[in-house]
Amino acid sequence: MNSVVVTGVTTGIGWGCAKVLLSKGFRVFGSVRKEADAARLREQWGANFEPLLFDVTDEAAVSGAARQVRAALSGTPLFGLVNNAGIAVPGPLLHLPIAAFRQQFEVNVVGQLIVTQAFAPLCGAAPGAPAPKGRIVNITSVGGTSASPFVGAYNSSKFAFEGLSEALRRELMLFGVDVITVAPGAVRTPIWDKAEAIDVSQYESTAYGPALRKVRALMLAMGQKGLSAEAIGEAVHRALTVRAPKARYVVTPDPVQNLVVNTLPRRLVDRIIARQLGLAGKV
Repeated sequence: MNSVVVTGVTTGIGWGCAKVLLSKGFRVFGSVRKEADAARLREQWGANFEPLLFDVTDEAAVSGAARQVRAALSGTPLFGLVNNAGIAVPGPLLHLPIAAFRQQFEVNVVGQLIVTQAFAPLCGAAPGAPAPKGRIVNITSVGGTSASPFVGAYNSSKFAFEGLSEALRRELMLFGVDVITVAPGAVRTPIWDKAEAIDVSQYESTAYGPALRKVRALMLAMGQKGLSAEAIGEAVHRALTVRAPKARYVVTPDPVQNLVVNTLPRRLVDRIIARQLGLAGKV
């Protein structure tokens, strides 16, 4: 039975990835941060799911989990590593606390490298490692190539993760370990259900207050039309198993809109967004 490590399986995309991979006969090691979630998912998914308790920013805990997986593999290679765990920190960049911005990068960029350094050798990224080699799938975002107002910290981290993934893919060619990115668009996950609960009250008194309210409404609308988490799981399964995977898979409910946003002149997109959110100021 092939084994895959998926980070951040408590809810959302990670949960969808684990569910799909389990349904297709994989053994899944899934990271959670709370013992209660580990117990719940173990009961829900059965013997082929093994929880790993760690936060991606905790190097010692991640290393311990890698040793746990190595022991469970008993000398067989890890079929895949899916770097999914992440957070979204909202707020206008001019007013965003630096600690919050730093935390966004600690989780979404530094944490991804911590996990990759710990688990990539189990996929065969080491001198003399025997075949077959595993693959690494990094969950980035359509927001990793096009940024939006008030999620600049999140977008910046995903831009960085795209760059990290591309460099890593080229570096790991030395060992025959492939790195693939899966870039979701809007997905129906708890992050959208909680959009109304996101506390942006600290920014209400700024010039961005009215636009922030519009963005929150748009987020809820996008979430309601988003793909299921399992749809992303299916894309991850393809990335892990097809003979010749693409370097990047974009999975979005509106691929035409995504294509348009990424091909229109940047200044034109600026003006469209400004009109939509009321950000067109006086020059």
